[in-house]
Amino acid sequence: MSALDLEPGSTAEASAVSAMTTYDACVIGLGYIGLPTAATAAQRSIRVLGVDIDPRVIDAVSRGTIHIEEPGLAEQVAHAVERKMLNVARIPQPADVFLIAVPTPFAEDHAPDLKYVYSAALSVAPVLKQGDLVVLESTSPVGATEQMCAWLTEARPDLQFPRQGDSATPDVFVAYCPERVLPGRTCIELVKNDRVIGGITPACAHRAAAFYRRFVEGDCAVTDARTAELCKLSENSFRDVNIAFANELSLVAARFDIDVWSLIRLANRHPRVNILEPGPGVGGHCIAVDPWFIVSGAPEEARLIRTAREVNDYKPRWVLEKVRRAIASHRAKGEGGIVRIAVLGLAFKPDVDDLRESPAIAITDALMRESGCELLIAEPYIEALPAELQGPNACLVEARAAIAMADLCVVLVKHRAFLSLDLAGLTGKTIVDTKGLWQ
Repeated sequence: MSALDLEPGSTAEASAVSAMTTYDACVIGLGYIGLPTAATAAQRSIRVLGVDIDPRVIDAVSRGTIHIEEPGLAEQVAHAVERKMLNVARIPQPADVFLIAVPTPFAEDHAPDLKYVYSAALSVAPVLKQGDLVVLESTSPVGATEQMCAWLTEARPDLQFPRQGDSATPDVFVAYCPERVLPGRTCIELVKNDRVIGGITPACAHRAAAFYRRFVEGDCAVTDARTAELCKLSENSFRDVNIAFANELSLVAARFDIDVWSLIRLANRHPRVNILEPGPGVGGHCIAVDPWFIVSGAPEEARLIRTAREVNDYKPRWVLEKVRRAIASHRAKGEGGIVRIAVLGLAFKPDVDDLRESPAIAITDALMRESGCELLIAEPYIEALPAELQGPNACLVEARAAIAMADLCVVLVKHRAFLSLDLAGLTGKTIVDTKGLWQ
């Protein structure tokens, strides 16, 4: 029997909890944010327990290895595990601080889905004690931290949790502190970047800030939980709106048969203009998801944010139609047989292995259903195709080989590895370049 099987507040639970080791921090969720956070804290002499429900993750980290690609992370994890500053388990154990870093997806109607936050909150509830701090790090809709606090209050009626506007000192402090890192620089930015820390009460915010200052060199700005939640959503929505302008501009330029890459270079010569690069859409665990949290909570007010999301969600369909026209043109030339398509890139951004919400995946998946087509997929950061792209008409190959064998070339990601490709291999081939790789 584990502490999770015991009645909250029972004598048996108290005995079980007291027999466990108490960690400085317990990180729930060892994904792209949780594991780097756990390793970074452990590097600064914070004794960490990492918790994940996936046995493959637990097995990998317990051996000092990693299951995700992130520069510098493998060395940090190996060092922390070797020094026994980072341990792992499938259920939480007593700690002074609990950091919840689990996914927050949205449903089909774009409403936020907090089921993983709910499960994480219930998993830590049995081992909470007076003086503990619980921090939600997952990108969440406004009000999520208060909802998590309510779940904890219901699960542990024997403890006093904070209430907004209450000046009393709670038994357990609750706060919100979102990550704001760039994949590929996560280990650096977790330390160097400023953090926004919002508490249910001011005391909660200051308690959380004191913890983060143990490993964060950037400023720790304190505010209330709702402001911190909206701050994170605003940051990613700002990016989404700006990317949507670039993507929409690429549609306009195509209508007038204008090279969008040349257009943007010229426009950006203006001292106060900085148009971003268009692409096949927007992916990743943040920018493609977070704006919908604002729209869901304020549908009448967030009209521009909704439109930007719709523009970026439409772009993969536009790219797909462009590829279909290229396939039809190739066949119209009298070329018979299978049409071989080189697909360059599957990740949601350059030089990472992260495929979450990637528009390249959606486009490639649709192309697999095109009759008479064979896909030669080049993605240097993975060793096998994801399950949804495994089929008889798709294979993972090296980029040069894909281009050499292909009739069409579709560029979906601007990996550095693709920049050095020999352009001579493209002679006579139709190119659909969504990233301006060879511009």
